[in-house]
Amino acid sequence: MRKLYLLCFLLPILFSCGQTREDKVLKLAHGLDPTHPVHKGMMVLAEKVKEKSDGKLQINIYPSGQLGSEQQCVELLQIGSLALTKVSTAVLESFTDNFQVLGLPYIFRSKEHSFHVLDGEVGKSLLLSTERYKIRGLCFYDAGARSYYAINKSIESPADLKGMKIRVMKSQTAMDMVKQMGGSPTPISWGELYTALQSGVVDGAENNPPSFYTSRHYEVCKNYSLNEHTRVPDVIIISSVVWNKLSDQEKKWLQEAADESVIAQREFWAQSEEESLRIVKEAGVNVVYPEKEPFAETVNSMLDAYKDKPELYGLIKKIQAIE
Repeated sequence: MRKLYLLCFLLPILFSCGQTREDKVLKLAHGLDPTHPVHKGMMVLAEKVKEKSDGKLQINIYPSGQLGSEQQCVELLQIGSLALTKVSTAVLESFTDNFQVLGLPYIFRSKEHSFHVLDGEVGKSLLLSTERYKIRGLCFYDAGARSYYAINKSIESPADLKGMKIRVMKSQTAMDMVKQMGGSPTPISWGELYTALQSGVVDGAENNPPSFYTSRHYEVCKNYSLNEHTRVPDVIIISSVVWNKLSDQEKKWLQEAADESVIAQREFWAQSEEESLRIVKEAGVNVVYPEKEPFAETVNSMLDAYKDKPELYGLIKKIQAIE
C-alpha cells in the first residue's frame, strides 16, 4: 500500500518534469544531407545552445526531409508545430518583396561584400521582415555562389544558354535572370531534379559547388561553369509562435548561439566548396571559369526595373553603397 501511495505521489512529478523538459527542446528540420556544410552549421548551433543554457534549452535536428519537404516545414513552423527550419532566402520572396534583392544577379561584388551586407543593418532588418507571417529569421548561412552546370554543353558566355532549359528555384527573380541571359527557366523541385536531368526534361541547372556534389548531379552533368551569378544565402528561421513562448534569457541564448554558428558555418562552407570542386573534377567534370562581365551586362536591366518600387530600389542602392 505504501509503495502504491509513493508511486501515485511521484508520477505527477515525473510527468511534470518530463513535460517541462519537452517544452525546452526545439525541433529543427530540414532537407539537406548530414554531410552538408549547412547541416554542420546547425550542429554548432545546437551545441552552442546546449552549452550556453547548461542543457536547459536544446535543439534536436532532423535532416534529410525526415519531417517533410521544405514547404511542409515552413507550414509546420507557421502554426508552431515545428520550431526551426532552414530555407533559401528565395523562398521568403513569397512573404515579403524585400527578399528579392538578395537573389538579384551580381548584386554582391564578392563573398566578402555579401557578408558585410548580411551581418549589418540590411541583413538584420530582413531577418525581422517576415514576423507578420509568424516567421522570424535568426541568422544567414553562407550558401556560396550559384553557377550553371549542364549535361552536354559548357556554358562560357550568355550566348551558350540560348535554347537551353535550365532548372531554377520557384523564384520569379531566378526565372527572370535566366530569361535575360537567354535561357528557358524551368522550375522543378530540388528532390526531382536528378531524374529531370537524367531524362532530359531540362538541359542543366544552377547551384553552388557543394550542392552540385552532394546531390550527385555531377554524375549526369559533366560541365560546370563558375560564372557565380548569384549569392543567395540560406536563412535559419524560427516560428514566431515558438519564439514568443521563450523567456528573454532563452531568446538571448538562442540568438547568441545562432550568431556564433554563422562563423563556424562559413568555415565549413569554404572547406566544402574546395573539396567539392576537387572531387567533381576528378570525376571528369569540365570546370571552367568564364568572364563574369558579359553575364552581368545581360541583367543590368533587372536592377533598373525596380525604379518604380521605391522601397526595393532604395534597398538595392543601400547594398551597392556598402563597402
